[in-house]
Amino acid sequence: MDASSPPRYRRFSRPGPAPPSADIGDLPSYTRRNTLAQPVVRRQPVEHVYPIATDGKATPWATLMLRSSAKSPKSLPVFHEKEHINGSFQLTSEKSDSVQSVTVTVTGRLVTGSSVDDSFTFLRQELPLWSRAESRSSGAASKLLGTSLWPFSIPLPKAVSVKDVGGDTLYRLPETFLERHIRASITYEISVLVSRGKLRSDSEIKARFAYIPSVRPESPSILRQLAYRERTELAGPEADPAGWSVSIMEVVRGTIFKTRQTTTLCMLSLANPLSYTRGTVIPFRMTLECSDGQALDVLSAPSAPVVTLRRCVRYQNLSTSTKRGADWAENSEDVCRATLWPCGGADREAPYSRSLEGEIKLPKDLPSTSSIGRFTVSYTIVVSSFDAIGFLPSSSQPFLAKSVTIATTHARDSPRPIEYAPPSYSPSLLPKRNEFYAALAHRI
Repeated sequence: MDASSPPRYRRFSRPGPAPPSADIGDLPSYTRRNTLAQPVVRRQPVEHVYPIATDGKATPWATLMLRSSAKSPKSLPVFHEKEHINGSFQLTSEKSDSVQSVTVTVTGRLVTGSSVDDSFTFLRQELPLWSRAESRSSGAASKLLGTSLWPFSIPLPKAVSVKDVGGDTLYRLPETFLERHIRASITYEISVLVSRGKLRSDSEIKARFAYIPSVRPESPSILRQLAYRERTELAGPEADPAGWSVSIMEVVRGTIFKTRQTTTLCMLSLANPLSYTRGTVIPFRMTLECSDGQALDVLSAPSAPVVTLRRCVRYQNLSTSTKRGADWAENSEDVCRATLWPCGGADREAPYSRSLEGEIKLPKDLPSTSSIGRFTVSYTIVVSSFDAIGFLPSSSQPFLAKSVTIATTHARDSPRPIEYAPPSYSPSLLPKRNEFYAALAHRI
């Protein structure tokens, strides 16, 4: 080979060590830097300014300022669990302005309909900034004059108590949820009320913000952590039983090529724990067993199994309630479909069995699992059918389902999950994005 020619390299589509080659000489050793378990570095806080100006005046007489970890000052303010709502309120008062009190309030609401009864406040925190009565009793000036500035820092609770049918129940503070095609929503708001005397009208500044809870999965098995760190193959259920949740064998019946009935056994193994951080992947294995070799070949094609992540939003609408109780509304949809590919060398000694590996790639803007009172967001891995030419299933109903949790942050002290799907395989159903979470996708 000409010395001026560039060296040749081999390209591999799967993670893991490259097979040995006689053409490659001894290479110097390198120390791999592990960046998989590095903590997320949140961006510096930005300021969101909400002014109120009097008609005809360019200078605002009141301004609410918030500091959050949003992408830009024009974005919706974003606050995470354990963070404080930090900000300030500035007020310019004249001699004739008789301000009685200034109060900042944080509220969280569940809205399930258009009537007043369909709005439920699960969070309300008030912080007095100034009061004429308290100033008078303390000997301070009892009237505001000129420009006054009040900084504030309001801690958000991790959980709230809600009165249910069986008594008070403690719920984790839910994530903001707002989608156009679903009537129910979870909203958060901060407001500052400037209260005046009986002959003067009050003034109020309101600003919505987004809240993100810290839903964290447990750490995966030791063997899975090792595979993520070394970027090697994941050990299967037989080699790593602690790393997988294995379902029972489910029976799939149908007709092959319109000529004969077939019966196939299907088993799904999901990666433990059954909680997955959005923006990562859900690994799984699928095993098919059938005595009909032709049917087995058709159903074990990577594009045949229909494995999806199904989201269900369920809420109670009190405005349509009857004497027997309120009506429940439910919205279910498949938000993303799995990618599958053959397990290498797994079927050579099992002529009537096929094994597939798979992943479900989770969008970054996927709403997390949440529940509060009359509102829940839940997820299920569903194996609904086989989309294969020549196969007609006996039933259109899903034959296998497993509940999972969608988390917002990564497991503690564990490497990040990595993708194993070969580039040549791609899901046919792309994840759906919604208005609110699309705005947050680039900052989580």
